[in-house]
Amino acid sequence: MGRLRWFTAGESHGPALVGVLEGIPAGLRLDPQDVDRELSRRQRGHGRGARMEIERDRAEFLAGVRWGKTTGAPIAIRIANRDWANWKGIMEPFGSPPPDYRPVTVPRPGHADLPGALKYRHTDLRDVIERSSARETAARVALG
Repeated sequence: MGRLRWFTAGESHGPALVGVLEGIPAGLRLDPQDVDRELSRRQRGHGRGARMEIERDRAEFLAGVRWGKTTGAPIAIRIANRDWANWKGIMEPFGSPPPDYRPVTVPRPGHADLPGALKYRHTDLRDVIERSSARETAARVALG
């Protein structure tokens, strides 16, 4: 087996989190219930907020698995965000912000807001907050 490579995409309040895992050999058995069980364990962790009551994470396999076995192709998973409907206006990929939208301009202490704003030159910290959220770890757990 070669090197494993993975990456994630998506925002905390976007339509979904996506993960891709590359380097898994063909022929390994994969049970989606095992993945969902680990996602459920993640949700029981210490310090979880009200968001954990909204989301019921389930991994949807999009590629790289056929009939319960890996194919050797990159494995792609999707975890839907049920709360997306409540954030659609703020997190819409295209168009304009809602008329009442107020950008997040004050970084939160102890979070990645300030370093992310400096690195990517964001004036609205929402883009940093969405990617550095604890919610993003759901995709990492599913890939692991």
